[in-house]
This record gives sequence, structure tokens and C-alpha cells, in this order.
Amino acid sequence: MQPKSAMKAKIVVAMGGRSQEREISVQSGTEVMRALRTLGYETQALDFDDRFLDGIKEFAPEAVFIALHGAGGEDGHIQGLLEYLAIPYTGSGLEASALAMDKHLTKKLLAAEGLPTPVWDLFDLTGGTLPLLPGSLDLPLVIKPRFEGSSNGVTIVHTHEEWTSAMLDASKSYAQILAEEYVTGREFTCAVLGEEALPVVEIVANRDGYYSYEAKYEPGGSTHVAPAKIDEGLAARLQMLALSAHRLLGLRDYSRSDFIVTRDNRPFILEVNSLPGLTQRSLVPDACSAAGIGFEALVERLVGYALARAEVRDAVA
Repeated sequence: MQPKSAMKAKIVVAMGGRSQEREISVQSGTEVMRALRTLGYETQALDFDDRFLDGIKEFAPEAVFIALHGAGGEDGHIQGLLEYLAIPYTGSGLEASALAMDKHLTKKLLAAEGLPTPVWDLFDLTGGTLPLLPGSLDLPLVIKPRFEGSSNGVTIVHTHEEWTSAMLDASKSYAQILAEEYVTGREFTCAVLGEEALPVVEIVANRDGYYSYEAKYEPGGSTHVAPAKIDEGLAARLQMLALSAHRLLGLRDYSRSDFIVTRDNRPFILEVNSLPGLTQRSLVPDACSAAGIGFEALVERLVGYALARAEVRDAVA
């Protein structure tokens, strides 16, 4: 339940930042700002840049709504700063955020716990020579940066020539990449809000053949079917896996797990997002809508979680 004091709380919305997902972060933050103002909160938007700390000191918020995506926002950086300042914030804590941003460690944990994820290998691109295609993996493969989101840097390679080209391109921007088994099937996502798995959403990419950056954010790039038109058994399985991944990584408030489901209904966890997008085209708002939770109610619930943690902290201080 949301504390009564929440209705007059001062909330900073952290958005922007320096990651490749800056534009999407601004869109998420703008939607959150609109909702907070409608709900009656006193709110201020702050870019996560060199002036962020000065803005925090000037506005003196009771909580920070983190609407950042990618490096700086999802990797524990802003969480560490806010922990030091003793300011509550929405979303997962420092350690869980850093872990979920690391695709390699996330997949290692998933595999260790018996949760299905495509087989993969990790490659270092800083040694001066491009890695050869490993014998342990068969083409086609999905190439993705170890630390990135929104499908930035993702490439699908089908030939040895495409592998060499992908490694050359990746080495210009990234120190480490994952090569992951390319699993074909239908793509789904399942969000967790609090400790509840929301309705499963199917993602139909209308371009690029997969849920690329353009498919995610450009108009008409994808279609979201919420709730997904699948049998109850598969839906329950995906919800269980999303909750299991959420708890395994130590996430809190909300998260979103992405899946590929093969023709024979075998699900594979592709990745887990600790700060999923909150734009007009984002998946979590669609899942909430399917569950009867409006966008303003979602924002208010997330702020309530943060303020409740502050009340618990103050009670034991």
C-alpha cells in the first residue's frame, strides 16, 4: 500500500544520461513526469550528467524515479550514488542492477539454476586479433555486447564471412561480446511488478527479422499482442521463469524477461531487464494494461515502493 505522505512527496525523475539509449530514456522520463504531475507530486526532471548532483542538492527530493536505460542507469552507477546520498529510488539496488546488466554473468546464473537460456560463449576483443569462430558453437549465431541494452550492437551472423565482419565492427565499440546460439521461434516477454508476474506479451517484429532497436522504437516496427494468445500452460511457464529470474538476480520493484519459444514450446530466456522502458511503445505498460493497471497507477506503485523503503529505513535508524 502506498504511504499517505506519498501524495505530497518531492520526486526527481532521472533521465537522459550518456548511454546509447539516451533518447529512449528521455521518452520514458517524459511519460513518467507527465504521470507524476497528474498524480499531484512535486517533481523535477534531471539529466544524469555532471550537474545531476547539484540538481539533487537544490531540489532535495524524497525519492528519485530512475528512468534511465543502459550504461550509467541500469549498471549500478546511479544506484550507488543515491545509496551514498541515502535517497530512496525506484527499481533494483546497486548489486542486482550491475548483475542484470552483465549478460554473461546473468546467463551463467540462469544456467547454473537450470533456467533455460541459449548456449553461448564470451569473447574479448581487446587482444589485437579477432577471435575465430569457436568449434563449440554452430552457425547461425547472435552477436551481442556483454553490457548493452535495447538490442544495441546486436547482429545475426550466418556465415564465416559475416562472423569476421561482425567481430571487426564490434571491436570498434566494445571490449567484450557474446556469441549466442540463434534459436528460432516466437518471441515473448513477461514483466514482474512487485512480486507478481504480469500477463505475457507476444512481440511480432515487423522489420529486421528480430526485435531490433528500430523494431522496438520506430512507429510500426513491431506489434505487441497483450495478453499473448497462447495456452494457459505456456503462459504460466513463462510467468514462472520470469519470476524465477527476477528473484535469482535479486531484482526488485519491476523487471522484464524476454523469451524465445520454439515450435515445440521450449522456452529460452534471452535476457532480463532491470529498468525496462516506459515509453508509449514499451512492453511493460502494455502488460500492465492487460492486467488492468493504467500507466499512472504503475508509476504511483513504483514510487510507493521507493518511499516505503525510506519509511522502513527511517524506522530502524
